[in-house]
Order: sequence, then structure tokens, then C-alpha cells
Amino acid sequence: MLNLKSIYFYFLALQISLIKFIKRIYFTSNYYNKSLKSKTPEQFYFHPNPFLLSSITNYKSNSFKISELDQNIFWQKKKNVWEERELHSFLWLNLIDRKNDGKLLQKIIGIWITKYSNYKKNIWENSVLSRRIISWILNVEIILNNSSFYFKRDFLNSIISQTNHLKKNIKFEKKFSKRLEVLSALILSGLVFKEYKDNFNIGMKELENLVKNFYDKKSFPLTRNPNDLIFFLKYLTLCKKCIEDAQQYVPEFLDTIIEESSLNLKNILTPNYQTPLFNGGTEDNLQEFSKLVFSKNSEIKNKTNIVSGIYSYIHRKNALFFEAGEPPKKGFSQSYQSGPLSFEFYLDGKKIITNCGFGSNISSKAELLSRLTSAQSTLSLNDTSITKFERNKLINKIFGNSIKNTFKVNNFANIEDEEKISFSASHNGYEKNYGCTHKRELSLNKLNSKLMGKDEIKKKKDGKPVNYSLRFHLSPGLEAVKTMSGNSVLIQISKNKSLLFTVDDEPIILEKSIFLGGNKILDNTCITISGNLVNKDKVFLWEIKKNI
Repeated sequence: MLNLKSIYFYFLALQISLIKFIKRIYFTSNYYNKSLKSKTPEQFYFHPNPFLLSSITNYKSNSFKISELDQNIFWQKKKNVWEERELHSFLWLNLIDRKNDGKLLQKIIGIWITKYSNYKKNIWENSVLSRRIISWILNVEIILNNSSFYFKRDFLNSIISQTNHLKKNIKFEKKFSKRLEVLSALILSGLVFKEYKDNFNIGMKELENLVKNFYDKKSFPLTRNPNDLIFFLKYLTLCKKCIEDAQQYVPEFLDTIIEESSLNLKNILTPNYQTPLFNGGTEDNLQEFSKLVFSKNSEIKNKTNIVSGIYSYIHRKNALFFEAGEPPKKGFSQSYQSGPLSFEFYLDGKKIITNCGFGSNISSKAELLSRLTSAQSTLSLNDTSITKFERNKLINKIFGNSIKNTFKVNNFANIEDEEKISFSASHNGYEKNYGCTHKRELSLNKLNSKLMGKDEIKKKKDGKPVNYSLRFHLSPGLEAVKTMSGNSVLIQISKNKSLLFTVDDEPIILEKSIFLGGNKILDNTCITISGNLVNKDKVFLWEIKKNI
């Protein structure tokens, strides 16, 4: 049943869906496509650094051999939607052989212009189109090298038609990440073409508004998603670098948000150059990108920080991350995962305790599974999730799978001395349905790296029995074996290194689990403590220490 807020979003989604349908019909008309044509630029004002493209692409290959492909059928091979988007975005341009593939690339782009110079639904989708413009502009030097007059003219006209489409429709793009891509494309076109300087001015004005509406007062995305922090930082840095290359003034707001976002990223960066898998996080190796945004002497060997409800302590190759924030507002919750008071733990550079990650790089089903509380290293009651998500298909199609309810996180505490660091917090997410609150305290010994935990379930009133499950997901690749006592587990890290997980007076179950933080589903092991709670509070004392 829809509540009032869901009803509002339903009718808003209905309105947006209708507008999109009418617009698609209009976009395919000859009148509209003629309206996109305007003055052909005389030349590129400057050639941006093509290697900036590597900061926003996920391609891992070392080369993309056009010479091994048949250029005449390059655009004819049937592809799924994802492959089509990736190919037409042209992000693969940073992988080509820049010495030998120039002429072949001109032929491929020439065929593309002939086939797709007018609006096509998926190929002219805002994100695909914006990335294509950025890719073309950043690689213009090789694209236009020794090209004919006619190819250059058609290429420039195609860029302008596509940027004009973005400029006409930017107000209709409500998704923050796609809006950022659109603005980045407009800004770059305004930098390289003197005739279209207005694109730069429009883009910077809209970008400033976007930054104001997307970040909190501490310059962290209101989505609370580390992936969004990275995504925005990549595109904002790209814009800044191109503005500097064009010898233009970098606006103060852009400098400020990049500086503060970089600091936030540095404060939650794990020992293996990733971010903790909270609130929509996925694995993304940031070692090279960190060199672009961090100053050479910016490493802090021992630090404790709180970033948007994420507590972190990092000491050399050991790290502890604790998620103690409240859910984002409905309009920012498309990637939120139901896992308050979950944590991740690194020892000697190796991740030991993890969350399952957000399955967005795998499938919609994997994404749905990864939202569940059971996919996080925290407590769940009666096999239910703390947060409920929208089930209406139309709302989800337009706004993403947003949350329906919220909860409060309180009793924050952060205590540190020479011997240990402690984090603690509690939440009332289960109070309405089960009359229970959950409090967790984590303490990390700085000297021997022993992690101690205390979980409390407080039941405010008597009632029906409640089933509890306290889960600790192990990082994929780690092997675990129960000991004879039944209340401890041996975690094998390597041939000569192991850890011992122990809980006081509670039986342990080793469950099969799945890890969804990468590009494919991986098997892993979950340490689970479960039982029934009737009319009293419950306290769990557990620890993870080196097995000597």
C-alpha cells in the first residue's frame, strides 16, 4: 500500500514518464534534428590531455586493437543494451594504439556519423551521449590527424549537434550523476570552441547549483554512497584539469569541492586503495586516481575520522570502518543498503570482515539482494531488513529503488587513548515492529590489532519471541573452520597466518554467502550467531585476534 509520500512520487513518476514518451517522439522528427544544426566551429582552441579519459573509464585492458576488427561491420554486430552503451560511449578510445589506429578510427567514426547523426533512443541517451562528446574531445588530436576537410567538417558538426541536444534538454535530467556528465560535456565543448563559449558559462553555472544540491555541509554526497563521492570527484577533476589546460580561471566553488571531497575520500580510503562497501559501495581500485587528486605528501599514517556517519581508523595497513549514519532522504536513497552499525576490518592490508557490496555491476537481482540487512556484517531480526524499499515498478523505473521508511542512529561515541580506539552507536530500526534497539561497540587494540566487539539487543517490552542473527561476512578467499569448542572459528589468511574469532557462551554457525561488490558473484563464508530472544535483553561479547 502506498503512503502519502509514495503517492506523490508515483504521480510525479507518471508525469515524468509521459513527458519522456512525448519527447522521444519529438526527437525523432526531422524538424527537431534540423534544429540541432548550428555554426560549424573553425578549429579547436586547444587539445586537452587525452589521458584524462582514463580517470573516468572502467576499462582495464591495455589495448583495443581496431586493426583486428572489420570496420565495415563494427556498428552492425548485434549487442545487448550494456554492450551497446559501452561501445557508443567511445570510452574505449583511451585504449587504442595511438600510433597506428588513426586512419581506421576515422573510418569507424565516419560510419557512426552517417548512421547515427540523428537522434536514436539508446545511443543518444544523456549519459552515453555525454561520454561520447567527452571521449571525442579528449582524443581529437588522433581523430583529426591527417583527416580530410569533409571528415573534419562532419565530425565538428556532429559534436555541435549533440551538445545542442544536451543544452536543450538539460533541465529535464533529474538524476545527479547523469546531470554531471551532461554538464562536463558542455563545459568541455565551451572550452575547445570559441564560438560556443556560452556552453562553458551555462555549464559552470549549472554545475555550481548541482554541487550545492548534491553535497552536505561536509562536502560528502547526500546519498552517503562512497561510489558517488568517487564518481563526482572524477568528473569534477576532469573539468578542472581541462579548464587549467585552457588557461582559464578555475571557479572557487570547483576548487573547494574538489579539495574537500579529496580529503573525504582520503579519510575512508582502505589499505588496498578502495572504499568500504557501505551504502552502495562497490570495488574500484583507486591507486592511480589517488595520485591525480592527492598531493605527494598527503599520506597520514595514523588517523581517526568521521565522514558522513562513517567512522574510520587507519594505522599503517590496519583499518576499521564503522557505518553509524542514518538513511539518506528518499530522493537520494537509490543506492542505499540496509546495514546500520555494520563494519569492515583490515589486518596487515588484508580485508577480513566485509559487507557483501552493492551488486549494481552484476545485475538488478544482485543489486536487490545486496540491499538486505543480512548482506551486511550487522544484526538482523526475524530475517527482516531494517529499511523497506519501494516496490512500485513505475516509481523504481523513474527514481530508482528508493527507501520507504527511516530510523534514527544515536548514542555516538568515539574514545581513543594510547592503547585502543573505540567506536559505538545504537539505532531504533527494529523498535516499531519488535520493540528492540541495537547497540554496537567496537574496540581495536593498537598494539596487538585485536578487535573486540559488544552487541546489545535491548527489548523495551515483553512480547513474542524474536529471532536474531548476528553476521560477520568474511572476505572472499578466506577459509574458516569451527573449533571443537563450538564458539570459535579459525580464519586462515595464508599458510602461516590465521586469526581466531571467538564469542562468549554462544554457538557459531558457518554459512555459505555471496559477495556482490565486484563484477561477478563470488562465494564467501559468513560467521553467524543466531537464536531466540523472548523477554530479556541480550549481550554478545566477541573478538578477533591473531592466532599464536
